[in-house]
Amino acid sequence: MSSPEKPPRRTTDLDAPLDAAASRERLVGIGLMCAALLCFSGLDASAKWLGRDLPTLQVVFARYLGSVILIGVFVNGLTTPGVARSNRPALQVLRSLFLLGGTLLNFLALRWLQLAETMAIMFSTPFIVALIAGPLLGERVGPRRLAAIVVGFLGVLVVVRPGLEGFQPAALLSLGAALSNALYGVTTRMLAGTDSSRTTLVYSGLVGVAVTAPIAPFLWEAPPSAFAWLVLGGLGAFGAVGHWLLILAHARAPASVLSPFFYTQIVWMLALGWFVFGDLPDAWTLVGAFIVVGSGLYLIARERARTRKG
Repeated sequence: MSSPEKPPRRTTDLDAPLDAAASRERLVGIGLMCAALLCFSGLDASAKWLGRDLPTLQVVFARYLGSVILIGVFVNGLTTPGVARSNRPALQVLRSLFLLGGTLLNFLALRWLQLAETMAIMFSTPFIVALIAGPLLGERVGPRRLAAIVVGFLGVLVVVRPGLEGFQPAALLSLGAALSNALYGVTTRMLAGTDSSRTTLVYSGLVGVAVTAPIAPFLWEAPPSAFAWLVLGGLGAFGAVGHWLLILAHARAPASVLSPFFYTQIVWMLALGWFVFGDLPDAWTLVGAFIVVGSGLYLIARERARTRKG
């Protein structure tokens, strides 16, 4: 009889050799990360498609309601006793409001911008996090990281092109969404040491529904087709499954290993933009996205180097 397989060996040294089980775990984590990003891309594509006929707030409400229903089946007071109990409830609500604001602004921007354009601008989120993490979390930004942040924002300006003929005001909505998502990311890190990921996941959906539910009935318009109803119902599934896959991915691989794959989402967005809407980004959008991605990967490399030294 063969000996039982050893559990994956966890290590903080990212360059240390891994046994077969640990390597397999990391590959599974990367696969889950890419699948999560595909779900998020499907969420944005669905929101853009629905936004042609339905009010944006109605689409946002459907996204949160579907997510709460789906998550509630698996994460509730019976399966996870005390899941709604938070050690910092005010911060949980604030974090959820940042997420809601980012979702609303992003869905609004998608009414006028291509998927790839909004994604390229949203890639500025890590740079904003790096800037605001200093005063909020006490994390120092060194000169190299600051230079990478500046270059990354220059890439965003290439995509947005303010003051030029190609500028679209809706790009400002995407920038606002990136800021909201950055604040959401920072507050998520502040909660990581006090609340479980399941509690944080539950709060995200409940706050979104609580804010949008009183307004949505006054704006409600019937979806124009059975397929539109199906897409509207699928919004919550895309969001809930995407976030759950993200949690599973981080349970199997370090964040520094998974982070570079965040930028593969541009591939999904380009593919869906072309397949669903027939959109192809112009050269400036691609150049800007390349600059932003390159700067983001440099920031990740610097973070890995700092982790190894620590």
